[in-house]
Amino acid sequence: MPAEADKITEADESYTRLYQAIVRGQLLPNERLVELELAEKFDVGRAAVRTALVRLEQEGLVEREPNRGARVRLVSEAEAVEMYEVRAVLEGLVARYAARNATDQDIATLRAIHKQMEAYLGQGELLKISDLNAELHEKLLQIAQHQTVTRLLERLRAQRVRFQYRTVLLAGRAQHSLAEHRAIIEAVAAHNSDAAESAMRQHLAKVTEAMRQSIGTAF
Repeated sequence: MPAEADKITEADESYTRLYQAIVRGQLLPNERLVELELAEKFDVGRAAVRTALVRLEQEGLVEREPNRGARVRLVSEAEAVEMYEVRAVLEGLVARYAARNATDQDIATLRAIHKQMEAYLGQGELLKISDLNAELHEKLLQIAQHQTVTRLLERLRAQRVRFQYRTVLLAGRAQHSLAEHRAIIEAVAAHNSDAAESAMRQHLAKVTEAMRQSIGTAF
């Protein structure tokens, strides 16, 4: 049993490190993923790396070609735009339901996350803002308690985070993002479902435009 537990730990560790390297751009689109090299880099077994690659392939971050092995999947601009269009609809529903369900504690939590984002902006910690952005959207999803939307968004999660790190680095984008998030939070706090959904859709429309700016060179 201990040996089996070690295998699970190695596979999870390999997945996490590969996932982070891809979504943060440390491994570039079309870059080959050689099992032996990755195993040596992460100091894990090749079986663990192989398992991680299969999982990442299922999430759309990795693709395999016959006789050529695995590589980081290149996402076209058209596909990326489609993902954000779908996300805008789904997360608009998230904001609508969050506005209906939010408790005083929920609202306090959202505001606390936003306050920390503002602090990181003052420190120039853009990647930390991006991490908190994901946390804020996840909190809204928890508040919404919409199971169907949750399942659908989970399928887009990996690509969503991947582009999130790209867009936050654009000049001025972080400041605009914080203002957009504030509008969402205040609409939720006012339990105004229409305003919350509208604010979320407007926010993601802006993110889509930022993604278009970044994708030409990054992808």
